Amino acid sequence: MDTRLMQLLVCPICKGPLTHLHDTRELLCPADRLAFPVRDGIAVMLENEARSVDPDAIVPPPVFPAPAPNAPNTP
Repeated sequence: MDTRLMQLLVCPICKGPLTHLHDTRELLCPADRLAFPVRDGIAVMLENEARSVDPDAIVPPPVFPAPAPNAPNTP
């Protein structure tokens, strides 16, 4: 799925961000625990087409710590 399109798409229910699950060809909304299918490269953003996802199976995206306020900038 196109990266630009992924930046525009949000969950149709909560308007939260989605994560593209390449292995299952789905767009995941971690907040609602729903996975929306991607068929023939087209996201099917209908609640009745989404499947429920086990909350234990959702892996949160990595969080990078912010630099300390007085830390020097490094390239």
